Amino acid sequence: MTTEIRLLRDRLPQEIKGLASEARREGHLHIIRLIDEWSAGDNRFERDGERLLGAYVNEALAGVGGMTVEAAISGALRMRRFYVRPAMRGRGIGRMLALALLDHARSFCTVVTVHAGNEGAAKFWESLGFQPDGRDGYTHILELHAAGGRDHEATLLPHHL
Repeated sequence: MTTEIRLLRDRLPQEIKGLASEARREGHLHIIRLIDEWSAGDNRFERDGERLLGAYVNEALAGVGGMTVEAAISGALRMRRFYVRPAMRGRGIGRMLALALLDHARSFCTVVTVHAGNEGAAKFWESLGFQPDGRDGYTHILELHAAGGRDHEATLLPHHL
């Protein structure tokens, strides 16, 4: 299994529609919102520090994750639109995606927030060091430290998808 983390910009990959359908079947609408916001030009992850990544397993889109400016905390970023296909969970893909975003965030801020939508998501974010902190629309917060050694092997490719 080859996993690549790719920068998504310019346009969303065609496979995002399938990802949105899977998320909707699980009761999650955030990938549909991602598509809608992108199409309307409301959020293209273009502001300073923002980024949208796709996780590809053997060239198939397995998940996405983004980071935007956090409105509630000056100078902070927020994880958002994070989703991994159910069939791909438990393989470290979400962790690779999150760590790639956190590595990127270290160049822009010292605090990252996230809104964990359920108990499973909360456990995932807490496994990465996020601490419960429910205020201002987010559920968890992470104080970043200077970049040290990498504990993942994600490959970030600057694809224009």
